[in-house]
Amino acid sequence: MTNALYLPDLLWEPIIKTALYEDLGTGGDVTTQALLSEPTKRIKACFKARQKGIIAGLPGARLTFQLLNKDCEFHYVKQDGDIIMPGDIIARIEGPPEAILGGERVALNLLSHLSGIASITAIIQREVQSCNVGICCTRKTLPGLRALQKYAVRAGGGRNHRHRLDDAIMLKDNHIALLGSDIATALKLARQRAGHLMKIELEVDNLEQLETALLHGGADAYLLDNMSASMLRRAVKMVNNRAITEASGGITPHNAREIAETGVNILSLGWLTHSVNALDIGLDFLPLS
Repeated sequence: MTNALYLPDLLWEPIIKTALYEDLGTGGDVTTQALLSEPTKRIKACFKARQKGIIAGLPGARLTFQLLNKDCEFHYVKQDGDIIMPGDIIARIEGPPEAILGGERVALNLLSHLSGIASITAIIQREVQSCNVGICCTRKTLPGLRALQKYAVRAGGGRNHRHRLDDAIMLKDNHIALLGSDIATALKLARQRAGHLMKIELEVDNLEQLETALLHGGADAYLLDNMSASMLRRAVKMVNNRAITEASGGITPHNAREIAETGVNILSLGWLTHSVNALDIGLDFLPLS
C-alpha cells in the first residue's frame, strides 16, 4: 500500500464501531450463539471477488474483526488499489466464529462500497489518461463516511477536493449572492481572509463572470460549472494557465474524455461518492487444515 493510500486506524475505528453497534445491538449475533457448541473453536474464511474492479477498504475490514476479537488474524492477499478479478482471493481471516460472522456484514459493506468508488474512479481515469487531467471527488459524500470515501477515490487513482469547509475558500453562487453578485468584492474579501497559505476557488457559470474575476485579481482555481465543451475551451484559453481550471456538472464516463480534451486541469464528479454502485465481494469459509 502506498503512502497516498494511508488512512490511520484512528479514522476507521469510530465509523466501524458505529456500524458494529448498529448491527450487533445489545445481544450480539444470536444466530451464531445458538449454534456454537465450542466457544473456543476457530474458523478460517476469505474475502473473494465476484466482479472485476479495484479493491479498497481492506484496513477497515481487518479492524472490524480485530475490534470484535483481538485474536483474529487477517492476512492480506491483495492491497488497496489492486485490480481484482472474479474468483480472486482478496484476504484471509482466521479467528473465533462469533467474531468472523459477527463482523462479516460490516466488513463486506465497507469493502463493497469503497471498492465500488475506487473501481468507477479507475474507469474514468483510464478514459482520460492521455489528457493530463485529474479525476476529483467533491464534498458530496455520505454523512460520516467522507474520510473513507475520499480514501477510496485515491485508491482508484483519483484526487481529493477539499475535505472540509476550513480547507480552502470556495466562492460558490450563493456566496456571491450574499454580496449582490459582486464578484470583485467577494474576491477582495476572500483574499484578505485567506492569507498567504490558503487557496481560493471561484465558481463561475458563464464567461462574463470569469472575465470579471480575471480583471479583479483572479482566484487560484476556477470551478467551471455546467459549461459546454466549447465554452470550456474558451474558458481555458481565457485563464491561460494563470489558475487551475475545474470542470464540474454532468460529467459521466460517456462524456468525460470530451470534457477532458477541452484542456481543463480537473474533472470533479459528485456521484463518485454519493451514488456509486457497490462492487460484488463475498466471504467464504475455508477448511481448517
